[in-house]
Amino acid sequence: MFPHHREREQPIFSARAHVFQIDPTTKRNWIPASKHAVTVSFFYDANRNVYRIISVGGTKAIINCTITPSMTFTKTSQKFGQWADSRANTVYGLGFATEQQLHQFSDKFKEVKDAARLAREKSQDKELANTALTIAAPQDLSDELQSPPVMCVNGPEDKLFRSQSADITLSSEKERIKKMLSEGSICEMNLEAELFTLQDSNSKLVAALHEANANVEQWKKQLAAYQEETERLRDQVSELEAHGSQGPSDLLKDELTQSLEELEALLKAKDEEIHILQSKKAEYHEMEHDRDEAIHRLQEMEMRNTELERRIQNTEQNLGNSLEERDRMDNEIQRAIEILDIKIFDLNDLRQSLVKLIDK
Repeated sequence: MFPHHREREQPIFSARAHVFQIDPTTKRNWIPASKHAVTVSFFYDANRNVYRIISVGGTKAIINCTITPSMTFTKTSQKFGQWADSRANTVYGLGFATEQQLHQFSDKFKEVKDAARLAREKSQDKELANTALTIAAPQDLSDELQSPPVMCVNGPEDKLFRSQSADITLSSEKERIKKMLSEGSICEMNLEAELFTLQDSNSKLVAALHEANANVEQWKKQLAAYQEETERLRDQVSELEAHGSQGPSDLLKDELTQSLEELEALLKAKDEEIHILQSKKAEYHEMEHDRDEAIHRLQEMEMRNTELERRIQNTEQNLGNSLEERDRMDNEIQRAIEILDIKIFDLNDLRQSLVKLIDK
């Protein structure tokens, strides 16, 4: 199966990644589809004018996905991405070694998806043209079949030969008509599927258009409210200018005094916030200084700890040498004691022999 496809398909991009599939039960956990990183390639089938993602582990196809314009490759982390395959009813995940490889694969996926969309549009145009020709062709062929064949009979053998050739021609024409009708039904099914897709897209566009119209109406209302507020403010400014030319009234003085008091209170509150922030800044500098001192002390402690560890290692080494020396000395003393015991035993024998000689 795979060699046949490889003969007519050409790889256009390849990358190595760990392949995962979504758990069909939980739809949350990932199941590893390969024990190690495998090659994931984009292939283009020139005969069928389709793009596919294929990954083979040993003799098993891990990924065999036909790319459609509705697919989307999503980056879920710096080195991991995923996409859904509705035909296989699964979600594929790829884990790359570097972030650059993930970006390259994502860009290639987007490029191939756009190419698949263009190829699909061209195929739809071609199918529409073939459908029109298919609908007209069977009618012409049926007219030809309904008309009686003109035969020139010169004898029994010629009549038999011409009847057999007519039967063969009739059967071949019937087979061709069946094939064309089946192709027409397939095209009709494809057209119905495309019609449903277009209807769905149309409904989404209509909903988006209604939402946009509603937003436009809301923006128009807000603009009208802003214009009314602007006109009101302009009228107030005109009144204030008129009052300023005639002399400030008591009401205007009260409003200005109240506004001034509010501004002073706001300014005082801002000054207090500034003082608080400055005190916090000083405390932050002190904390930074304390942190630097603590880091310095920690470094000194680490150095002392390293020195103590070195001393402990030297002491342990010296202790091991001393123990080995003591064991060696103990062994030598033990041998000396054994030699002395032998000498004492020999002297005791010699003394007893001398005593026996003296007695004689």
